[in-house]
Amino acid sequence: MKKMLLVYILLISAFALYVLRFEYTSQVNSSWEDRGLRGDIGETYIMITFQSGLEYWKSPLKGFEDAGDALGVTVEYRGATRYDAKEQTTVIEQAIARKPAGIAISAIDPQSLIPAINKAIDADIPVVLFDADAPGSRAYSFLGTDNYKAGVTAADKMAELLGREGEVAVLTLPGQQNHEDRTKGFRDTIQQRYPSIQVVEVADGHGDTRISRDETLRMMKAHPKLAGIFVTEATGGAGAGEAVQNAEEGHDLHIISFDTNKVTLDMIKGGTISATIAQGTWNMGYWSLQYLFHLHHQLTVPSPSSSGENAPLPERVDTGISVVTRSNVDDYYAK
Repeated sequence: MKKMLLVYILLISAFALYVLRFEYTSQVNSSWEDRGLRGDIGETYIMITFQSGLEYWKSPLKGFEDAGDALGVTVEYRGATRYDAKEQTTVIEQAIARKPAGIAISAIDPQSLIPAINKAIDADIPVVLFDADAPGSRAYSFLGTDNYKAGVTAADKMAELLGREGEVAVLTLPGQQNHEDRTKGFRDTIQQRYPSIQVVEVADGHGDTRISRDETLRMMKAHPKLAGIFVTEATGGAGAGEAVQNAEEGHDLHIISFDTNKVTLDMIKGGTISATIAQGTWNMGYWSLQYLFHLHHQLTVPSPSSSGENAPLPERVDTGISVVTRSNVDDYYAK
């Protein structure tokens, strides 16, 4: 009799646990419908960049913060203070130690950051990359400009400015994937579409205004017929602009820069820079956090392009570009 009673008690207890688990699961599954996509204020997501004081990062950070407000979660901004891969690796490892809900990284170097990125994944911290990719890593997605296509667009614009003939140069940052892709897109397009235009030199501006100015002046002297220069980042664009302003009269140079900081926009308005390629930087930040949120809460679905593998998100998302010239420059100043 006692054994039977014990069996009944065990059966009733098991049934009660099943009911409670079912109710809990139903509440979890229905919670998103009840409250929408809302996280917890204690849920922290970190954005990590390099040269963290650059004006360029304000727009992606604003997108990251706007997504944080929409989702009800906490966001933080960290970054290497210099153009230094070792320093950025240290920043990433410090972030991993805090066990955040997710990390969005703009990779200073496509190779040296891979171990740190994979370390975060191994610690069950979702990672997405934005703006600058690290293709060999296990980060879930890259959200940013199709940089090769941006180089193609810059080449087409340069050909338009030069009347499809003349000598041009490129000022870039070798070793950083996004800049190499922009350079390749530009050079390939010039070679394939515009046989009367010649790329006479590709120089390293080091992402520094002074060095870029000096390199531009040197190239103008070395190539007296130089008619255009494509600069793959904004700081170098400003340096090239200063070089033109300081050069001897009579050497006109069409500059196509990248991004839309105030110095670049002012130089376009004043006629020193002919055009710049504007990126969808707010989109990079906003959708990076949305992706991380979905990964953290396991709200993703397999990607149809994953060839049978359960890729939770699209591997690459093109956040778009536009060409800024004197005719539309006023639309790009911060409101």
